[in-house]
Amino acid sequence: MNEPFRDPDLPLAERIADLQARLTVTEKLGLLHQYQAPVERLGVGAFRTGTEALHGLAWLGPATVFPQAVGLASTWDPELVRRVGEAAGEEVLAFHHKDPSGAGRNVWAPVVNLLRDPRWGRNEEGYSEDPLLTGVMATAYAHGLRGSAPVMRTAPTLKHFLGYNNETYRCVTSSNLPPRVLHEYELPAYRPALESGAAVAIMPSYNLVNGRPAHLSPLIEQVLRAWAPDDLLVVSDAYAPGNLTGLQGYYDDPAEAYAHAVRAGLDSFTQDDDRAEATLGHLRAALERGLLTEADIDTAVRHTLSIRFRLGEFDPATPYDDITEAVVNCPEHQALARRAARASIVLLKNDGLLPLAAPARIAVIGQLGDTLMEDWYSGTLPYEVTARAGLAERGETIFCEAVDRVTLTADAGPVVAGLDGGPLGIGTPGGRFDLFDWGGGSFAFRAVATGRFLSVDDDGVLVNDQPGPNGWEVRQTFRLEQRTRGAVVLRHISTGRYIGLAADGVFRLVDDADAATWLTVDVVESGAAAAARLAATADVAIVVVGDHPLVNGRETEDRADLALAPAQDAVVRAVRAANPRTVMVITSGYPVTWTDPDVPAVLWSSHGGQEYGHALADVLFGDADPEGRLTQTWYRSASELPDLLDYDVIATDATYLYYRGTPLYPFGHGLSYTSFDYSGLTVAVDGESVTATVTVTNTGPRPGAEVVQFYTHQRRSRVKQPLRRLRGFERARLAPGESRAVTLTFPVQDLAFWDVTRGRFAVEDAPHQLMVGRSATDLRLSAAFHVEGETIPPRRGALPAADHDAYDAVAFVDAAKVAGDAVRSEAEGAWILFRDVELTGAASCLIEAASTEGGVVTLRLDDLLHGPTLGAIPVPPAGRYAPAATSAELAEASGVHDLYVVFENVGITLGRLELTGTGRAAARSAGAVRADRGRAGRGRVGRGRAGTGRAAT
Repeated sequence: MNEPFRDPDLPLAERIADLQARLTVTEKLGLLHQYQAPVERLGVGAFRTGTEALHGLAWLGPATVFPQAVGLASTWDPELVRRVGEAAGEEVLAFHHKDPSGAGRNVWAPVVNLLRDPRWGRNEEGYSEDPLLTGVMATAYAHGLRGSAPVMRTAPTLKHFLGYNNETYRCVTSSNLPPRVLHEYELPAYRPALESGAAVAIMPSYNLVNGRPAHLSPLIEQVLRAWAPDDLLVVSDAYAPGNLTGLQGYYDDPAEAYAHAVRAGLDSFTQDDDRAEATLGHLRAALERGLLTEADIDTAVRHTLSIRFRLGEFDPATPYDDITEAVVNCPEHQALARRAARASIVLLKNDGLLPLAAPARIAVIGQLGDTLMEDWYSGTLPYEVTARAGLAERGETIFCEAVDRVTLTADAGPVVAGLDGGPLGIGTPGGRFDLFDWGGGSFAFRAVATGRFLSVDDDGVLVNDQPGPNGWEVRQTFRLEQRTRGAVVLRHISTGRYIGLAADGVFRLVDDADAATWLTVDVVESGAAAAARLAATADVAIVVVGDHPLVNGRETEDRADLALAPAQDAVVRAVRAANPRTVMVITSGYPVTWTDPDVPAVLWSSHGGQEYGHALADVLFGDADPEGRLTQTWYRSASELPDLLDYDVIATDATYLYYRGTPLYPFGHGLSYTSFDYSGLTVAVDGESVTATVTVTNTGPRPGAEVVQFYTHQRRSRVKQPLRRLRGFERARLAPGESRAVTLTFPVQDLAFWDVTRGRFAVEDAPHQLMVGRSATDLRLSAAFHVEGETIPPRRGALPAADHDAYDAVAFVDAAKVAGDAVRSEAEGAWILFRDVELTGAASCLIEAASTEGGVVTLRLDDLLHGPTLGAIPVPPAGRYAPAATSAELAEASGVHDLYVVFENVGITLGRLELTGTGRAAARSAGAVRADRGRAGRGRVGRGRAGTGRAAT
């Protein structure tokens, strides 16, 4: 074989090196764009990164649609999720073999962003608020996509790195991640899939992290690549490189920005779609100006080529060559979609109504009762088994969509919809419209005469030609803004403009609210009343409510609250009043709240894909035990959540790990049609491992599946510890009366926390509690155990500002553009706290700080408000990235103290402090300091985020 890079018997590194040595600089640059240029002289074809397959192949035509990612995780069944990933990977390959340019084998899935806040517009794309569960599910799905053979089926990409959980101003907001939140919460979600080799690529996120664009994060090289056993490909998110000089303005010059991105670890630029010229021009300019070296380019090219070699591109044959279109939506994948949808359904509440006997008459009610939704990353449904269709196979069904039918009337006359789907105008008689309430003030209108939804076309004309809300720019939703005398005006949500009647008699967008046409909305038929009448004639009523994935929050748009749409909520209340045998079925990509506490049975699932209706019927009629469990906390109200942009889950008591309230439904919750008993819990520490065993018994009359969940809590610690943390789980399917011993073994090292005093993980010598049960709050048994570890010593010398123990009114920012974190005061009197600082021998303090206006930093001991002042250090005016080093002498003190660093001015950026032992000027005696400390009271925190401080047991 003349070309060693085509010889599969050679080591991978040799093959890559051989091909790379044959490439010119121009050819190498051509490999750094999403659309990689072919090298025809070597027979190297084009290659494209980025095929969407989050829960099945997306965007390329009909393919098997599985439940949304949050639904897949709700199965708590990694093997099932792996099989779904395998099916999706096979269908990607089938499309690739048909059209290699249209379906690439670098797959942009799974999403491992933690679901810390259910208001996130992309909540349905993630798996869980817990890093362990997220890591397990991401690894399973990625393993399925990748395959087990040495040659990969596809190349899975984890996204989006890092701290990405808001759509609001997502490209310009910075996610503040204190060191403990970073190392204990955010990073662990990424590690398993990378370390196992299941995922071979990663995508940085749009946001900044601690003031630095995620695409420039030093953690890419320092952490992610250290975890990956092989070359890791880093691909940018779409148009994110342009943000570095655009929205983010982090660099002024594209060549400089792109050079820094490559040196930070970015290998592939997803910019300007298939038009690579500008990106390659910036990279070429960076080379010519010495901002990049050819060695930098070679490193990125190696990462890219490694993926292509591992996909078998340069092999004479691969294990996947025979995969054809026959696998797409094949019977096996349809059956798998039904199983996944069934296993994802969570029974939230049941007073005994479920499972159903075969009733003579079923009322299926609700906006989602006879439709299936596609989210932005969903595949095209090859067929639809709706709730109505699935239940119709079980008996007589009657259906009511339960939406208000209304007329719209303007001063000029009734509003009518063109029968050809064209513009709306004024006519007699007036038209009728079905009004869909999606919550959050979003409404959609469907013209009764045409069955099509109102939309705004490219010319700003109000037309009725759409099947429903759809597309990247949803043009089919409106707000109803109140005016006097009961009138409303329609505000187009997508554009923010209003609907007005033009001189030609056609409704069009207008800019001025005063030019909007006032409309009277008259209800011709109440959806709630119609639903109640129908429900009263049925043996059981199934009310299907929920969200629209493109309306109730989505990419670029977060939610304001979690409440079920008011009109849908009213339907539930009306139906339950008319028929006490009412089941509320919630179909949504996030937790919701509702107002009727007396609904006898409630189920939840994500949007369940093409087999949803069959799966729902299987569970409702007891053909299958409800096996799903929640993967995030269901709060009683959005008011219980911290600010959407506050990522410090420790300080804000967020997620099941730290939440102290009583949730609507807890993390891990899910009921069964049978009952389970737990007994005989034992726990032992053996060397480097903790082993727990419990016996689970099905004490009910039916077979069922229990998800046995193990949690731990560290009872004494230098720092605030989680109230409980998931350590492992196992699914146990048990026959009536059957018992099984379930064992969990995990490394003692898993009990470590990030020690900010030394910048590493540490296992403390401490008592722990192991708890086992059905959810994070339904814990049936517990047992104590002790871990022999270390005692965290007092701090001495250098104190990096970002490594504090608690804070108030400071932001985490970049100390320099390339690497390093600092803190910046956001208000006068902002502070950070260092606990347990050894001050014996400390005579002065050096700080590295910057402030355009200058300022003062004051050091106080032990108590923020009343503690003695140790010293005051001036901060001279300095540029943002040119901190000045200044020092001041300290009052004499000895022993271990809590040290408050108080920022007397806004806008001071502090990189570090260093306590030194020279130049003492004893302004007060050590005895005076100790006396003041005694009066102040140790450890008192006046205000702010003390949540990262001492443990609460």
